[in-house]
Amino acid sequence: MPDYKGKFVWYELMTSNMQAAERFYHSVLGWTAKSAGMPDMDYTLFSAGDRQVAGMMGQPAPGAHPGWLGYVAVEDVDASAAQVKQAGGAVHHEPSDIPGVGRFAVIADPHGAAIALFKGASEGPPPVAQGTPGHTGWHELHAGNLEQDFAFYAKLFGWTKSDAMDMGEMGVYQLFEIQGTQSGGMMTKMAATPMPHWLYYFAVADIDGALALVKSGGGQVLNGPVQVPGGSWIIQALDPQGAAFALVGQRKV
Repeated sequence: MPDYKGKFVWYELMTSNMQAAERFYHSVLGWTAKSAGMPDMDYTLFSAGDRQVAGMMGQPAPGAHPGWLGYVAVEDVDASAAQVKQAGGAVHHEPSDIPGVGRFAVIADPHGAAIALFKGASEGPPPVAQGTPGHTGWHELHAGNLEQDFAFYAKLFGWTKSDAMDMGEMGVYQLFEIQGTQSGGMMTKMAATPMPHWLYYFAVADIDGALALVKSGGGQVLNGPVQVPGGSWIIQALDPQGAAFALVGQRKV
């Protein structure tokens, strides 16, 4: 069975308009949607083909900003949440059970970037190949402090450093590995960035076609297309409700 410890295993969109967001992500990523059938809340499951890839819910509190939240697998949610507090982070949602699904907690690193801890009630399916369209292809932390926050995540999840790139005035971009697989990067956030946050890159087959769909669907492209080491192209964007996301893929021309 696959070992998911330290890996991102789920992604969740909190949005101000679930129906509009469903239409947008179906157009851009081809996701299909269905209700999770929860008796006490409206929760939507997104699928790429026959594989569930993400969830969506309405914003839990007035004034909350739409955004994506990543869930990372841990051996013991309660112990990991306690470790977060000891390391100077915060627990925004104390460990709780989702009947038949697993146990989770929502935390923030010492500089405020939010992420979730998760322990599944059963084994998940085997992972797909990195870069598979419709699935998450990269994880990027715009950190309050690169070195301090990397140390926090390394201790909490067992992540390890890979290559580092000097981006001049933008600082160092530190790649990281999860169980030996390059899975994301971290950098100290730009001064203009309001607060530290995680940004999730969804894979597409045609970056230019996806960019056109973002625009025609009411989203806003903030940056790109930009080619990155390895030959892929990326764009960074906001969906129509204002949630930040990114896309990674190839150019057809």
